[in-house]
Amino acid sequence: MEARTHTGPPPAPAAPLRVFILDDHEVVRRGVRDLLEAEPDIVVAGEAATAREALARVPAVRPHVAVLDVRLGEGGSGDHAGVEVCRELRAGMPELVCLMLTSFDDDEALFDAIMAGAAGYVLKRIDGSDLVDAVRTVAGGSSLLDPRATARVMARLRAPQPEPEPAVSPELERLSPRELEILELIGKGLTNRQIAERLFLAEKTVKNRVSSILAKLGVGRRVQAALLAERLREQQIPR
Repeated sequence: MEARTHTGPPPAPAAPLRVFILDDHEVVRRGVRDLLEAEPDIVVAGEAATAREALARVPAVRPHVAVLDVRLGEGGSGDHAGVEVCRELRAGMPELVCLMLTSFDDDEALFDAIMAGAAGYVLKRIDGSDLVDAVRTVAGGSSLLDPRATARVMARLRAPQPEPEPAVSPELERLSPRELEILELIGKGLTNRQIAERLFLAEKTVKNRVSSILAKLGVGRRVQAALLAERLREQQIPR
């Protein structure tokens, strides 16, 4: 029997990945733009040199990913203006994915970026192909944080504090005992499936609980909740 050949229209190509670039150095912007636009599935939807320009242009062009320089302005010493851009953009566009790009291996900036909702944090010395992969990785819903830098941030959170903190922060007081239990397991790096197996719950139930936890804590990503869970463990709240 002769096989039939499908003669219908070919499937429509996937929409290109739209990226916005914020960097106060024109050479860097041009280099990143040329690198990304060489990829058939990526288009640069816009770019900016200042925080003000980015905050005005990003909502207009609706990119999927914003590649943001951490430090902006003359010299940029101690300036985390790009992190504030991330925070403000995601407040109005929670679907936007932010990838922070910096020349400085700065634990404070990394911590601020995580709490601002950034999905990734990479150094400018990254290879071009790795930067393209990083854009695709965060666009796909995964986090991209340098493990060594993240470990240093966690170590800083574990270090003794000069002043005692309250037994329970106001954010954590909003959580039920079961949610606190799930939050602690998130902090240990467990997936929803692993948490479900540990607590003998349905995976869907855990997923719903995690969404509730993130909403109550006012954060948008599991990694932010994990940092709060680390603080919870250090407070040694009695179970």
